Amino acid sequence: MKKKEANTYKKITTHVLQEMKLKSEKIAMLTAYDFSMAGLLDMAGIDVILVGDSASNVMAGYTTTLPITLDQMIYHASSVMRAVKRALVVVDLPFGTYQGNSKEALNSAIRIMKESGANAIKMEGGREIIESVDRILSAGIPVMGHLGLTPQSIHKFGTYVVRATEETEAQNLIEDAHVLEESGCFGLVLEKIPANLATQVTGEIKIPTIGIGAGSGVDGQVLVLHDMLGITQKFSPRFLRRYHNLNEEIQGSVKAYIQDVKAMNFPNEREQY
Repeated sequence: MKKKEANTYKKITTHVLQEMKLKSEKIAMLTAYDFSMAGLLDMAGIDVILVGDSASNVMAGYTTTLPITLDQMIYHASSVMRAVKRALVVVDLPFGTYQGNSKEALNSAIRIMKESGANAIKMEGGREIIESVDRILSAGIPVMGHLGLTPQSIHKFGTYVVRATEETEAQNLIEDAHVLEESGCFGLVLEKIPANLATQVTGEIKIPTIGIGAGSGVDGQVLVLHDMLGITQKFSPRFLRRYHNLNEEIQGSVKAYIQDVKAMNFPNEREQY
């Protein structure tokens, strides 16, 4: 069979991501929270769009991901889904909708899938949430795991430093990765862990790994769109590469508009009826 080149898939599915891992084709993933941006990412050929609970930070202005609600996540996911034709859309289950209660977890996941039309959900944690993972998977809902730095647990850790640098925590992460794979998760986000550990996990499990601050030995990468485009400026971790400075460009455009309005240069004769 002829080898499929990158970005020629008509529709990205969980099965396609597995194919990509087997062929060592890297997976590109970015966040999106609204119709306009999601449409641009999809047209550009992004493989996976994450409707992240990072919307709590970049869209609502909170300092953590904890305040965002299930209703708000469904709103953002629905907006994204109306724009996307090709990418796989994964939605974060927000804090408080699945931890410690597998029935509530299933109900939360069902609401996201039914009300937004999303393709999959993502959950933070390993063995401590496996009952919720199993219950959601039993309903036929695809689940992506998330290990390493888990922002919903920020008050437990008390810091956003690199996780799993000590042998015990690293071994626990490896074991959690295998548990999530064995449960049936289709993929795994590895956030802010040592690159050699992420490479080891990627080699040991058969499902795709997506890294953020986890080096290049993973199967794909994810960044927050607003960080990558330079809209946000205060967040500058080592792993972030800014591909643009839209903060500066947007402010420049707005200042030019203000100047034209004040000077009565806008609208001109061609811009009125």
